[in-house]
Amino acid sequence: MIRFWRETIICVLTTIVLPILLNSYNPVPIAEAQPTTPTTTDRSLLSVAYPNRALSAYPAKLPPLPYAYGALTKAIDAETMKLHHSAHHASYVNNLNDALKQYPNLQKRSVESLLLDLNSVPENIRTKVRNNAGGHLNHTIFWQLMSPQGGGQPTGAIAQEINKTFGSFDAFKKEFNAAGAARFGSGWVWLVRNPQNQLQIVTTANQDNPIMDGFYPIMGNDVWEHAYYLKYRNRRADYLNNWWNVVNWPQINRRSQSLQ
Repeated sequence: MIRFWRETIICVLTTIVLPILLNSYNPVPIAEAQPTTPTTTDRSLLSVAYPNRALSAYPAKLPPLPYAYGALTKAIDAETMKLHHSAHHASYVNNLNDALKQYPNLQKRSVESLLLDLNSVPENIRTKVRNNAGGHLNHTIFWQLMSPQGGGQPTGAIAQEINKTFGSFDAFKKEFNAAGAARFGSGWVWLVRNPQNQLQIVTTANQDNPIMDGFYPIMGNDVWEHAYYLKYRNRRADYLNNWWNVVNWPQINRRSQSLQ
């Protein structure tokens, strides 16, 4: 009899309790891991000023030119180069140091990181940092993009990619120059790598850098009047055309490949 009741109770419990337990079990679905690709902004953080390192924000230092002031006369005269480097670029350096002198936490950061997160910069110095950190970064890149031995057709991987994207080097040059000529007021024209890892031509106002819009700058030309006015006066188109005679294609290849 005891055995009978024990088996009956077990049967009842199994019939009632087991379905309740099964219905209450809702396993958490396991999502399939998705591969992630770093964005252009992520990659640009460490290597925008140079192909292999970022630019220190403080103390900002004026980089020496890799050539003499008169070495680029195929496109830019010596007096313009001297004023551009020793006066204009130097003023961005000095103004950036002045803006950051009371902010030790900002001093530890790179120029790139400041420009990528301007909202983290106190509002009272934000515009000053934007203009002068941008000016320092843009010109640090610019000097490297030119060489006395520059000019001619691009070679290597960048040549192939330009042809693939724009159809030909001549077509690319025409589009780049047109964008630079159309940039109203002061600014820059750039060849960038966009977040889709494609080449694209963009322009920026004043001293803004493409990383602020999610692009990685591969090459760029300064279309502020101080970059060309002594020699070309108001003929920006002539300056843009002649600038190709000093373009440093090996350096541009290095910048392009630094993201691959």
